[in-house]
Amino acid sequence: MTADAVHHPARTVGDVGPARRLARVLAAAAVLAQIAYPLLDGAALRADTIATVLLFAAASVTHCAATRGVRAAVLLLALGGGAGLLAEAVGVATGVPFGSYAYAGTLGPQVAGVPLIVPLAWVMMGYPALVLGRRLGGAHDARVVLLGGLALAAWDLFLDPQMVAAGHWTWQFPVPALPGVPGIPLTNYAGWVLVALVVVGLLHRALPEPPADAPAPHDVPAALLAWTWAGSTFGNAVFFGRPGVALWGGVAMGLLVVPYLRSVHRARARRPRAPA
Repeated sequence: MTADAVHHPARTVGDVGPARRLARVLAAAAVLAQIAYPLLDGAALRADTIATVLLFAAASVTHCAATRGVRAAVLLLALGGGAGLLAEAVGVATGVPFGSYAYAGTLGPQVAGVPLIVPLAWVMMGYPALVLGRRLGGAHDARVVLLGGLALAAWDLFLDPQMVAAGHWTWQFPVPALPGVPGIPLTNYAGWVLVALVVVGLLHRALPEPPADAPAPHDVPAALLAWTWAGSTFGNAVFFGRPGVALWGGVAMGLLVVPYLRSVHRARARRPRAPA
């Protein structure tokens, strides 16, 4: 018996282990928290927003630990959260690279003018975006970073309109903006592309791939990306009265999430099933 066999006992296809089951539970809880969003307002809505980020980030970090090890999970938090915090702190202080904006103090404790929950938002979506980039980009590092970074930046087409509408932050110069998406300047999206590429590039360099025989390596990232894309598109179109957001975000994120989900589905269909 090899050392690897001691640390990684024989598994059957579909055997995901307790850590990955926990990641699934956390992901499901994050989805349920987001489903409740249209039903809440005031303090309850603010608490639900914070809870959603905490649960979503915990799902991503737990899945990273389960598939890549605890060290990778620590690096995910340090690099994704650290880069996000630095970019946001510089942005609040100087207006670069997103444009001039300020947080309203409604998202909990802050450091350098940035709510502590915000770096976790970069972590929560940075990890699935990296997984998507690696799946679609293959062995080409530049393609991985580009596709993963664009997926992460596309998410902001949903995020910023929702948070601005809720009063969590405001822009000093909100024009020019995308047609149908008032209140957020184009500079914000350009800044998001830049920072998202940096975040995904750091994570791609630091985080290993899961073992080749790892079961369900895409289950949680794929579910979180699918829900974020489909749920945000539907919610903005039906519940929040923001058809422009639904259109821009649905198209931009869908151009990357749909091919990723199709690729994952095809790979799952080809995987041999465990004997009965």
